[in-house]
Amino acid sequence: MNLIGILVSVIFVFAIIFISDIFSKKGILKEEGSRKFIHIGVSNWWIIAMIFFKSNIYAAVVPFLFIIINYISYKKNIFSSMERNSEKNSPGTVFYAISLFILSLITFSANSSPYIGAAGILTMGYGDGFAAIFGKKFGKKKIKFLDSEKSIIGSLFMFIFTFVIIFILMSVSGISNRFFVPVLISFVAMLTELFSPFGTDNLTVPLLVSFIYYIFNY
Repeated sequence: MNLIGILVSVIFVFAIIFISDIFSKKGILKEEGSRKFIHIGVSNWWIIAMIFFKSNIYAAVVPFLFIIINYISYKKNIFSSMERNSEKNSPGTVFYAISLFILSLITFSANSSPYIGAAGILTMGYGDGFAAIFGKKFGKKKIKFLDSEKSIIGSLFMFIFTFVIIFILMSVSGISNRFFVPVLISFVAMLTELFSPFGTDNLTVPLLVSFIYYIFNY
């Protein structure tokens, strides 16, 4: 089951990248849209991991491989649909894979729960992904922090998507829904995403969200 999970995982991730590349070449997705398609799509790997993996070691194999692959792509621009073709390009895709690796090792262990990791990874995928999409399309008022420039409307959507994700996860995992927990986590995620420069939000958001989710629910 674990080996099948690794195979399915690799196929899934490369399929997302391949589809994004096709959409990019056909003009369906522009540069940032292509990146966010991958950003959101790959976060769903966590669901595959929850189905197939019972061992944290096996669960961490795929993220470990993609730390290496993403770093090479970042340096050599192998997967152009994943990278920004600008001076502001940052190792955000590498941080993404590192987050997956760390949370796989921790939350798939015997004394933890993959729902903890799901909180962070799905928030990073959907919350941060859609925040960027809506922020770029509708956001006019910007907040600058070091190299980072985020929109107020984007931050609002970060809050909304995070709230929905945390609320659903708490419901599905059988945890009694305390309204203040999704609100608190959404607020922290929004601020963390807003003030994490150089692509580090792909590291800070999932780790911090998962940590707070654990503190209040386990």
